[in-house]
Amino acid sequence: MKLLAVDIGNTNINFGVFKKNRLTGKFKISTSGYKLKELKRKIGREVPDEIIISSVVPRACDILNRDLKALFHKAPYVLGKNIAVPIKNLYRYPKQVGQDRLVDAYAGVVLHGAPLIVVDFGTAVTFDIISKKKEYLGGMILPGLGISLEGLYENTALLPKIRLKKPKEFIGRDTQSSMLSGAVYGFASLIDGLTGKIKEKIGRGVLVIGTGGDIELVGRYCKRIDKIDGDLTLKGLNLIMRQYKNLCCKSAI
Repeated sequence: MKLLAVDIGNTNINFGVFKKNRLTGKFKISTSGYKLKELKRKIGREVPDEIIISSVVPRACDILNRDLKALFHKAPYVLGKNIAVPIKNLYRYPKQVGQDRLVDAYAGVVLHGAPLIVVDFGTAVTFDIISKKKEYLGGMILPGLGISLEGLYENTALLPKIRLKKPKEFIGRDTQSSMLSGAVYGFASLIDGLTGKIKEKIGRGVLVIGTGGDIELVGRYCKRIDKIDGDLTLKGLNLIMRQYKNLCCKSAI
């Protein structure tokens, strides 16, 4: 089976192509700058057997769902609408949890076991906590690195707009390097500190997985992240689709 997995985030739409459950290709398009013409160019002529979408941007989801249906003449599966993430959700208000967070939690459990903490460095930084019984407990949401740096630029008179990249030094010796060092090392320390606090609450035998767009930049400075898997959400979408198809096959027998 060939699957097109789509993760719609606030900043980017990430696409993953799976063939026989192996990620064989991926690309991304800006969420705000999405155009059907660009999608057609990047996606090529191969027709997927199935399409699955996870989204935290309802408007973008509606548009992409429509375009993919017209392009491939088949309706995508949309998480939270016609397919669910197969994990027990203990959030006080379960519908408030972003589908991407549930996907990360499910993928983390299937691929790495439980108990587990998944830290996703996206537009927002999210912590998702899974119990040893493989239950989604909840987590934390913080502004991401890009938002934080943008906030400094927009709300101060003298701080510049800078591009997020690896800092050259720990102690910044000019404004730009000071901002980069503060963002990258500051978030790394924040992640380590919060992860330690979470482990005190739920027990110390907990694996910590890092994922998301900025994980490669920040993860190297985090002492408490055990594994980095930048494709965790896409892999989770594939796992969900595979389990759903297996259940459909069994019920048809």
